[in-house]
Amino acid sequence: MAGRPEESHWQERAAWLKAELNRHSHAYYVLDNPSIPDAEYDKMFRELVELEQAHPDLVTSDSPTQRVGGQPLPQFEQVRHAIPMLSLNNAFGEDDIVSFDRRVREGLGETGEVAYSAELKFDGLAISLRYENGRLVQAATRGDGTTGENVTANIRTVRAVPLRLHTDNPPAVLDVRGEVLMFKGDFARLNERQREAGQKEFANPRNAAAGSLRQLDPRITAQRTLRFFAYGIGVLEGAEIPHSHSALLDWYASLGLPVCRERTVAKGARGLLDFFHDIGEKRRGLAYDIDGVVYKVDRLELQQKLGFVSRAPRFAIAHKFPAEEAMTVVQDIGVQVGRTGAITPVARLASVFVGGVNVTNATLHNEDEVRRKDIQIGDTVIVRRAGDVIPEVVSFVPELRPADVRPFAMPAACPVCGSPIVRPEEEAVARCSGGWVKCPAQRKGGLLHFVSRRAMDIEGLGDQLVEQLVDKHIITTAADLYKLGLTSLAELDRMAEKSAQNVLKALEKSKSTTLARFIYALGIRHVGEATAKELARHFGNLDAFLQAGEQQLLEVADIGPVVARSIINFLSDPLNRELIEQLRAAGIHWPESESMAAAAKPMAGKTFVLTGTLPNLTRDEAAARIEAAGGKVAGSVSKKTSYVVAGEEAGSKLAKAQEIGVPILDEAALLALLEESSESSESSN
Repeated sequence: MAGRPEESHWQERAAWLKAELNRHSHAYYVLDNPSIPDAEYDKMFRELVELEQAHPDLVTSDSPTQRVGGQPLPQFEQVRHAIPMLSLNNAFGEDDIVSFDRRVREGLGETGEVAYSAELKFDGLAISLRYENGRLVQAATRGDGTTGENVTANIRTVRAVPLRLHTDNPPAVLDVRGEVLMFKGDFARLNERQREAGQKEFANPRNAAAGSLRQLDPRITAQRTLRFFAYGIGVLEGAEIPHSHSALLDWYASLGLPVCRERTVAKGARGLLDFFHDIGEKRRGLAYDIDGVVYKVDRLELQQKLGFVSRAPRFAIAHKFPAEEAMTVVQDIGVQVGRTGAITPVARLASVFVGGVNVTNATLHNEDEVRRKDIQIGDTVIVRRAGDVIPEVVSFVPELRPADVRPFAMPAACPVCGSPIVRPEEEAVARCSGGWVKCPAQRKGGLLHFVSRRAMDIEGLGDQLVEQLVDKHIITTAADLYKLGLTSLAELDRMAEKSAQNVLKALEKSKSTTLARFIYALGIRHVGEATAKELARHFGNLDAFLQAGEQQLLEVADIGPVVARSIINFLSDPLNRELIEQLRAAGIHWPESESMAAAAKPMAGKTFVLTGTLPNLTRDEAAARIEAAGGKVAGSVSKKTSYVVAGEEAGSKLAKAQEIGVPILDEAALLALLEESSESSESSN
């Protein structure tokens, strides 16, 4: 009992130190307004470290001392976002913004000016932070929008991110969306340290931020100054969501979350363009890189009303700044072979720094484009690069053209396999005629597409490994991947037995997939992810798809004559048919109907909208069941909606359904409807 007063003193001192250190960190990293000298901060920090070392029970997860990471992570685990992190559609000119504003007003039925939240588009790495009862419990990268990487240990080292929200009444769950970035000054200091250590410098702040956040050793991340800006929300439980996006950002600021000061609420297209031009003038003076601005309808209920199209919201758009350009010299023009055999002319350039990276190659798109722009070897050219877009040659500079320039000539044979290069009369693109079997370039490209995340999602099979497998003649087609053994993999460069085992596990896991992913993975020309989903939904099973004629393909949503002919050409090739059969024989499988097309499925023609939290099913699981029955899942409610499936905390979508008389189902009613329709369909057959 005698030790309790002293123990109480330690606890009070530790609590005071934690609060003061967090307050000073917030002032320095978030408000950019240091409140005490660095030496004083360091003194307080050392005192807290000594206290916690002497009394381990004082250590809490939100202590400033816990920001520095521990041991290196063996790998990043995958995190599935409860609500997808969607991308935005882009606008490049004033006409695009005027059109966007018109679409918004038409969608809302508004005749007056709409209020928009206007903010900056940061050039960093999108991240999702999950707080539970005010404490940071998880951080995940955007990834493919649905699944990201768990970088919680690394995010905890970012001092701009609060480990505990600054409120005594935190929400039960708050999923904060935002951007991790590196300020220009911090980037310069990092590269200075890299030079002093004789290590490679980073190309730009974005690459430095992304590379720092994705370190397997959090201690490395802790040595680099990363920042964070919050700009969106995912899941919110146990609190009332603000009525507008601008109010949401104000709320975030009150919770201690960093939000950018360069933001406003603008009225109509004119207000948006004024903000764009104002930021354009300030851009070079900002402490961080941006590549545009973002506009969002400010009122959240109106955002819900507008909904989404494909993978982007209708209520928001990114207004990109003009692409960065630079001049350099074309030293040669070669060609590269794509996965579909497309032959693309590529300008080999004298190295030039543009768009944040050193560029030595730039696309010339196709032979006609080279002729139209009159690009010749030896020309001084203007090169453009915007964000992560492949650099392109815009034009040559006539007054700098030397007398000894040489024109480009498309080779007659593929530089990789020697097969003839052919160009169909109706197409602008020349192609290698060798196909997968003869052409290693097409084989590599096709295999990388096959194993990619949106296709068969085979983790561990990257560029270098696929290149080795092809160059050493270990594999010829995708089916050969499933014949790989531990020995053949472990003997490859940079592959240990453990890595080989992981690849084999990933291959085995990939055998359980979906028909849509399988069709997309085949790499059929003109068949992207969305088209593959429509084909899977329409035909329901692979055999029906394989037997489809051109007229049947034209009945599929969004498929026209060009895509239909491309599918027919692919499926009529005996080698492609054999590949499909070998993949099936390897054990690749998916849920499918036995014989009927989606048009004959019980929910064909029905459109569902999901809102709120269902008691047992996730939204993805509910959507999968609806789609398996032939129905479609939409993001917004309209008069064409067949049913709204509502769970707890259903919002404006439920209200809209009630307003226009759309039938409303709970989870039990949805499952009963699907079961009843399925039984009815079976009995009619």
